[in-house]
Amino acid sequence: MKILVCITNVPDTTAKISFTDNDTKLNKNGVQYIIGPYDDYALARGVEIKEQTGGTLTVLHVGEADADPQIRKALAIGADDAIRVNADPQDSYFTAAQIAHIARQNSYDLILMGRESIDFNSGVVHGLVGEMLGVPSYSPVMKLELNGTTATIAREIDGGKETLTVTLPLVLGCQEPIAEWKIPNMRGIMTARTKPLQVVEPVGLDEMTAPEKFTLPAPKGACKMIPAEDAASLIRLLQTEAKVL
Repeated sequence: MKILVCITNVPDTTAKISFTDNDTKLNKNGVQYIIGPYDDYALARGVEIKEQTGGTLTVLHVGEADADPQIRKALAIGADDAIRVNADPQDSYFTAAQIAHIARQNSYDLILMGRESIDFNSGVVHGLVGEMLGVPSYSPVMKLELNGTTATIAREIDGGKETLTVTLPLVLGCQEPIAEWKIPNMRGIMTARTKPLQVVEPVGLDEMTAPEKFTLPAPKGACKMIPAEDAASLIRLLQTEAKVL
């Protein structure tokens, strides 16, 4: 079994975000980065499957050298090796094309990633990769069990859940509760230092998108407290200020 887990390098959810270059680029100064939370679920399930079935698990990231600490963390959690495509991705198509190029070269049985990144939240990379490789892709996957080359998955759909039986190879976008996040232990941290991290140059593509401007959400307005017994004042404010009635 050859498993590929794709991870993102995203700002911590508690980080304060600002922009530079006329609001066209993220200001990375002082920002703490983490592995994307949904990718953490994919990585955890990938490690469990590798431990159960044998084989290898490779971590792939499309990004620059500042992501290396997060890649090393993934190695410490249980990945065998890692590949970093040395590029600053500007859109989902570019990212998917790099992943698909690596996947074609190595013929992975199972490609796992988060259902979406928590910075751009596009949620389309797994579908694009599946289309580029000509293999099925599903998301968001909440359960994954393997029996040889057959996978049983459960995913969310509008109005409920769907259980499918499909054949490898597959591309899956993962979310909780597919697995519990794993924390690297000291042995894993030490061995991660010697595990191979290969840096490769990207496949050349024309730029398809470019950000014009980033903006922060509007600040929250003041909160008015209305006594529970004063329903008339609440109705008046909803009519005259909030204008929702």
